[in-house]
Amino acid sequence: MSIKKLAGAALAGLLLVPLLPGTATAADGLSWQPCRTIADGWPAEDQRTECAMITVPVDYAKPDGRTFELAVSRIKATGSRDGVILANPGGPGAYGMDMPRRLLDSKTAGLGVHHDIIGFSPRGVGYSAGLSCPQDSTAPDPSLSDKEKARFQSERDARHYQDCVARDPEFTANLTTANVARDMDRIRQALGEEKIGYYGISWGTALGAEYRTLFDDHVAAMLLDSVVPSTFDLTAVDHDQMAARENSFHDFAGWLAGNDRVYHFGATKETATNALLDLRAKAPDRNTVDGLLLGARHKWPDSAQQLVKLRSGGKVPGAAVPARPGFDWHDPNPAFNLDQQNALICNESSGTRDFETQWRNHLALSAELPVAGSHGSYDGHCAGWPLPVTTWHFKPGKSPLQLVGHAYESVTPLPWAHDMRAHIGGSLLTVEDDMHGSLSVLPCASKAVEFLDTGKTSSASCPGAPVPPAA
Repeated sequence: MSIKKLAGAALAGLLLVPLLPGTATAADGLSWQPCRTIADGWPAEDQRTECAMITVPVDYAKPDGRTFELAVSRIKATGSRDGVILANPGGPGAYGMDMPRRLLDSKTAGLGVHHDIIGFSPRGVGYSAGLSCPQDSTAPDPSLSDKEKARFQSERDARHYQDCVARDPEFTANLTTANVARDMDRIRQALGEEKIGYYGISWGTALGAEYRTLFDDHVAAMLLDSVVPSTFDLTAVDHDQMAARENSFHDFAGWLAGNDRVYHFGATKETATNALLDLRAKAPDRNTVDGLLLGARHKWPDSAQQLVKLRSGGKVPGAAVPARPGFDWHDPNPAFNLDQQNALICNESSGTRDFETQWRNHLALSAELPVAGSHGSYDGHCAGWPLPVTTWHFKPGKSPLQLVGHAYESVTPLPWAHDMRAHIGGSLLTVEDDMHGSLSVLPCASKAVEFLDTGKTSSASCPGAPVPPAA
């Protein structure tokens, strides 16, 4: 069955198919064709990327049971070939078929000299039996209290989860990081490789850690950029992400103090902080102000100008804080699948699963972190999920491992990279920026190329994009 047919059929719901003539199994190798000729929506101008399908089991505990087709992509090495590198952009729920093209169009292009770059669409996403469950976007009554609005959304989401799982309980229950890692190993086998390199971003770092836990002997070298924590506790995720955002607010206040001659919020960090908090308290739309106070570093000059305008009584365009930072790549693909993300998160995470506890935690976090705390939304995300939980248990390995953390980011805060390193080993390269998964677009991407070519790790730091000058 072609990728084109799979993509069309998946729109109607989950598509699971038996082994068909022409469909590769892990033992058969892969039958490559140009993606532009077989995959719906593929850019016609892409002359490099090839696509193929491989049949894998829905449940690895039942290898003779149901199967589905997993989509794989490839751009071949341009020089003397020395193996393959699999890549995943994160999510969970993110589409990975264009990862070879994205990496090779970035400052990591050198990876493609000696390696075939391999992408794939994880189970439940896009061409790989993508989940499709009707969404209920009903909004709560505006007259409700904040707590009742939150309760309404929690109960609405629980109904959606139950409906989505009921459509195919077996497939949904098998949407786990461990099974995606097992799918990766089937890809390795189909490629005929004894070992693979791996480049994972965000949730893709958990996938890499799981693959290395299960198949360390088959890892040539593994790079994990913007590292998630070793333990997937959604209550802790909320706390850590919002603490990083609160720190960002205080860093912004310090930057404003250093540029007081331009913005006049105060010449000390404390004075500027108090001036910003006072402006926030008086603002009719606090969420918009928070979007400015918690903005990314490259937006600081623009945020400062907007705050000056607010201080003078002017109106500014909305800059609302996203409800959830998420684990998706810094340049997410439109084929992102929220249902697959929900399944993977809720099948594997611990944390609050009842509304009253969630609301108490929300109030406590809001009090602890006055600017950012109220914007946490992972805690309680899985309330009402009807399937049992199997949590992550990553183990150290012997294969070369390079972790990459970002000093100021809030999506995957730097302490998570230190935590993961303590659990599974490896060396940590620290990027001095707040951008999620940005290594491939920075000059120090050369360290990624060197590592995946030679296995040489780095414990250094490297600069990210600088904060623009004051306006």
